This record gives sequence, C-alpha cells and structure tokens, in this order.
Amino acid sequence: MSDALMHTYAPLPVTFDKGDGCWLWDTEGKRYLDALGGIAVCGLGHAHPAVTEAICQQAGQLIHTSNLYHIAHQQALADKLTALAGMERVFFSNSGAEANEAAIKLARLHGHSRGIEKPTVIVMEGSFHGRTLATLSATGNRKVQAGFEPLVSGFLRVPYNDLDAIAAVAKNNQNVVAVLVEPIQGEGGIRIPDDNYLPGIRALCNDNNWLMMLDEIQTGMGRSGQWFAYQQQSDATPDVMTLAKALGNGMPIGACLARGAAAHTFQPGNHGSTYGGNPLVCRVALSVIDTIERKKLCERAASLGTRLLAAFGEQLADVEGVNEIRGKGLLLAIELDRPCAELVKIALAEGLLINVTANNVVRLLPPLVMSNDEATQLVEQLSTLIRDFLSR
Repeated sequence: MSDALMHTYAPLPVTFDKGDGCWLWDTEGKRYLDALGGIAVCGLGHAHPAVTEAICQQAGQLIHTSNLYHIAHQQALADKLTALAGMERVFFSNSGAEANEAAIKLARLHGHSRGIEKPTVIVMEGSFHGRTLATLSATGNRKVQAGFEPLVSGFLRVPYNDLDAIAAVAKNNQNVVAVLVEPIQGEGGIRIPDDNYLPGIRALCNDNNWLMMLDEIQTGMGRSGQWFAYQQQSDATPDVMTLAKALGNGMPIGACLARGAAAHTFQPGNHGSTYGGNPLVCRVALSVIDTIERKKLCERAASLGTRLLAAFGEQLADVEGVNEIRGKGLLLAIELDRPCAELVKIALAEGLLINVTANNVVRLLPPLVMSNDEATQLVEQLSTLIRDFLSR
C-alpha cells in the first residue's frame, strides 16, 4: 500500500487489472469469480458493453456543465426512476451517503415547516447509512462512530424488525418527523424483517404524520428480485427513498426520491451538488435501467436467488457451525456460529471474492448477470471452504 494514501482501508493483497461479467483478473493474470459485485455495485457485472458504450459516447460529447443549467439525461433519468418507484421527484448526488444526507436534511426541513423545533428521525440498531457525520450518527454501529464524537443529534434508535418499539416512541416523543430504515439490513448481516414490518411502519407513519424513508442503496435496482425491495410487500411505498450503488454500475451516482409533501420540501438554495446528476453518470444510469428491463434481470435475481438458497441449503444445512442460510433475491447470507473474517482471504487465495460482515456472516452480492454454471461453481467452492473452515 502506498504511503501517499491515507490508511482508511486495509485492502486485500491483490490488484485487479480487468473484468468481464462475473470475473476479474489480477495483475498476475489470475482469474477470480466475483460474488461481491463491488459491494452490490456491479449489478451488470464488469465491463458490460452497454455501460462501456454509454461512457464512451457521452464522454466524447459532454461530461459536465453543473446544475446551473438543464441537463437532458438528468431529466430523462428522473422521469424513469420516479415512474419505476411510484415517486414524484428526485435529487441526484454522487454517493449513497450523500443521498441519505439529502433525506435527513429533507426530513428536518419538513419538520421545521410543521413547527417542530428539534426534528427527530427514528433509526435502527444494526443499520448502516454512510460515513458522513450525519449518516454515521444515524448508523447503528458503534465501530463506525467511534472517535468522531460529538455525533449529530436528532436521531432516536430502536431495535430492527420491532414495530412495538416504534409505536412506543410515537406515544412518548412529539419531535419525531420520520423513520429511516433499510428494507433489508445489508452491512448488518442481510437481516430480513418480517413481512408485516414495512407495511407496519407505513401505517405508523400515516397515523403520526411522519415521513417513511427507505434506504435502498444496497437493496435497490433489482437485487431483491424487484426493482426496489419495498415492492416485495403491498402498502409499503415510502415517502422518501435513497439509491446509489447499482444505479451507476460503478459510476458515482446517488439519488434521493420523494413523493407527496416530501417531494415539494426542497426549494432552490436548500440543497445542491456540483457534480450530482451530471450528463455522464445519468447517461450511464439510463443504460443500466434499460439493460435490467431488456434482460429481465429483476426476475433473474429472484429466480437465481431461490436457486442459490436451495443449493447452499443442500450443501450446508447439516453442517455443524452453520447457524442460518438466508436471503432475498441476490442478497444472500450464510451465518456461522463463530467469527469468520479470515474466510475472505482463504477464498481470495482460491480465486473467489466474498465478504464477511457483522463478524460472523458470509455476505454474497453477486452480479445479476451470473449464469447458472457460475452459480453452481460459487456454491460448490464456497461450501467446501466453509466446511473446511468449520472443521478445523
């Protein structure tokens, strides 16, 4: 690692040189099966021709003008996303953290417009919303927050998947203006709530005049088997939704979508971004959406996820030390009964890219374009590594 880089990361001992679909090659020519997809970013895999064409064509035409002017691709992308999500308006940023910052600012401004002096947002234990001061304050992970005190005030934390806890807050706090929640907790270990959880939050928000805000940064863009994970249940449409990661397939773009009163809260001067929604990233995002639609990749994520869950169940169900195998679409988790971070390096040595989160959860976020043969290889290779690890 170069001494010229701040040591904010502890990168694995590999440098990748090229990619194609679900595969990456390092600078020594070794090939790796990518079951992480750049942490749920590369939904279309690596070097997808539609993304490559969009980047090359737009880079040769126009990259940036700023939001002082109309941007045709930005307007087209806004129309497309709001239609897919059942929302009204969108603000474009450069990352998921920035999209969540916009949502938090929007909630506070909305609260102040209602005469609430100290607007409060309910957030969840085990959540992850970003590393800016406001988003790490909203995050339910003490490790992310340590050393950055004083944290931003205005957040009230409750257990995930606990509607009673949210209802209790409604009785005792008059400053709440919104609930911010992941429909499936990603960094928290692919934690999938009960089917009534999101509809229950929707009902509580309706009853208390709160904004329901969903962080779909990791779950959105087809990964769950629907365009957005909240579409798995009826009566769960949020007032605010944030996106990033797979929206640009590697190009830096985030989005904060809103409907109803939330869609009309921001006015000129309330929020902004120099780079956000520039012609290049919006053109790429449009190509991503078009490819997902044409290739029916939402449906593919749902069917392949079911296939992978069943296959891992056959391979690992009776293995001592495997606590649970769970997933929704191509958000998959294999929870072990012990810390297993070293599995990442073990798998890397065998040409397989995985991730461990929440200390003991193997997290898989493969590209939506993964083939059946690649899925079979993933199951067989990873299952063998897990069995060997647990038998030591």
